[in-house]
Amino acid sequence: MRGSVQDDMAAAADAFVAWWALAGVDSATDEAAVNWLRAVPAQIRRAGERLPVAPAQDDPSTLAEFHRWIVSDPAQPERRWPGSPILPSGPVNAPLMIVTDMPDTADVAAGALLVDRAGALFDAMLRAIGFQRPDIYLASLFLSRPPGGMVEAAELDHAATRMAAHVALAAPRRLLILGDRTVRALLPTNDDRIGMADADGLRVFNHKGGNVSAVATFHPRLLLTQPAAKAECWRVLQRLIEETPQ
Repeated sequence: MRGSVQDDMAAAADAFVAWWALAGVDSATDEAAVNWLRAVPAQIRRAGERLPVAPAQDDPSTLAEFHRWIVSDPAQPERRWPGSPILPSGPVNAPLMIVTDMPDTADVAAGALLVDRAGALFDAMLRAIGFQRPDIYLASLFLSRPPGGMVEAAELDHAATRMAAHVALAAPRRLLILGDRTVRALLPTNDDRIGMADADGLRVFNHKGGNVSAVATFHPRLLLTQPAAKAECWRVLQRLIEETPQ
């Protein structure tokens, strides 16, 4: 009984965070008031002191190299957060790549993406479109969960740029994007790099190797708290069934 109550509270908390994200709040807050109109003092550096420069390195050329880079590079935001990173999983050239925003609390404990009740619903969604987990490539914008599940705008921009290289190396035939935060990062409506639609009427996600057709729908965690959204989710998945090559 206690586990069920904790699951419900976790789902409610995630829904609350998602609501504020829709309202445009995507960074951590503080109890202390902040004077946003104050002048920002210039940083003072000692004479001769150099600005820190990230070491230059070649871009990963394979998916395996990308996986090693993303967990070892000290410049990645996840290196500042607690918990072990959860790597993407699945085959290269998969018929479908699915991208979520970040691991949930239950995912962190299990060391895998989309587990527990959200995972059960996700597996049901996959079965409805004729897939199982081994068939698809599953990844997240962020490999671990920051405190409070909140990220700064700069971190979201960084993750979006990183995902463009990631999708190019994974080379899926279709892209399914889960959750509002992931959609805003990867398919922003005011970004000229993102095409409105391809020949099939799907969105187009441009990456470093070209582009891939994409659709977006609600994250399973939201569907658990807002069952009425399942009808719209099913409409999107039906479209994906029609357009995804098997």
